[in-house]
Amino acid sequence: MPLFTIEKNSLKLIFCFLVGLCFYLLSPPANSQGIFKKYWNNFANDTTSAADSKFLVYPVVGYAPETSWEIGLSSLFVYYSKKDTLNRLSEINAFTFFTLENQYGLYLDHAIYSDKDKWFFLGNLRFQSFPLFYHGIGIDTPKDYIARVDANQIILKERVLRKIYKDLFLGLEIDYQRLSNVNFITEGNATIDLPRGSEGTNNLGFGLGIVRDNRHNVLNVRKGFFSELAFLHYNTSWGSSYDFTSVVSDTRIFRPMGKNNVLAAQFLGQFNFGDVPFNQLALMGGENMMRGYYRGRYRDNHQIAAQVEYRFLPIPFSFTDRIGAAVFAGAGSVFDKLPSFDISNIVLSGGAGLRFLLFPNKDVYTRVDIAFTREGPGFYIFVGEAF
Repeated sequence: MPLFTIEKNSLKLIFCFLVGLCFYLLSPPANSQGIFKKYWNNFANDTTSAADSKFLVYPVVGYAPETSWEIGLSSLFVYYSKKDTLNRLSEINAFTFFTLENQYGLYLDHAIYSDKDKWFFLGNLRFQSFPLFYHGIGIDTPKDYIARVDANQIILKERVLRKIYKDLFLGLEIDYQRLSNVNFITEGNATIDLPRGSEGTNNLGFGLGIVRDNRHNVLNVRKGFFSELAFLHYNTSWGSSYDFTSVVSDTRIFRPMGKNNVLAAQFLGQFNFGDVPFNQLALMGGENMMRGYYRGRYRDNHQIAAQVEYRFLPIPFSFTDRIGAAVFAGAGSVFDKLPSFDISNIVLSGGAGLRFLLFPNKDVYTRVDIAFTREGPGFYIFVGEAF
């Protein structure tokens, strides 16, 4: 769940809990507490039991050149099914915002486990009127984007999975993406070759997914394994703008290193075949994989990427047990056809970050990461680890 991100020449400022803190400092030292002081104490101290659900909501203010001032509200809800800590920790998070440029958005992500993990619901919703940066297609595209794409976008992806054996899940995957009111804005109204889908697209994909997942806490995995193989097909016969097929392989490994430390690794492959619109190509970059690059900085039919991260959760300071850290590195590439993959085209990213134990009883951290690439740094603040 985003607090804010900074990539390339973007600047964002966070305004989080300041209102509550002001009321906390200004409230009289009486036995009774105001609502803001109670909220602040609840956030800072996390006095709930491990079995109880936890809900957090807070304001966010940001600024970026392409959006002007941005005002938003974030929330996070975590719980165990039937308050049984032997079940896996479920999480639902939401973020909504609007900007002074009349842009707006609503994000909703979830990983929900039923009692005894019989059902697993994993998905996200994106509804936004927000600019996209288009650098072109391929690994040899220019550093500076060649067009800003103003558009309305809806992304709905859901996995409905049933446990079929121990930690093995099988089920239906659905992906719906709509891009409308599309306008490519170039510097000085320069002419560029518009990609497939530049007129707007409406694509619905159905498929199957098989997942092996033994993680107990998806926001901070200390030991476990996750692997998903997903197959999705989009077809004009059921209303899609284009016919194409997408195959995604995502594997994550987590190994404890001593009492507090974790070694985590992720291997991602995305492969698209057919007439794929530009907004549904394999997009490299973002807050999770290949941090430091803007999501979509590189895009093409196929993507292969990997990252490794070493987490210190927490660092054994004498004055607190709520501060941690991490170091990470990633490598990846995009390419047009499978035979055209060239190891010399791999790009690298790496960085480090701090962690703050947000909910001690749920073992949930806030991460503050700075990532470096050959094109500059990226700065991120999120609740939960990158993967």
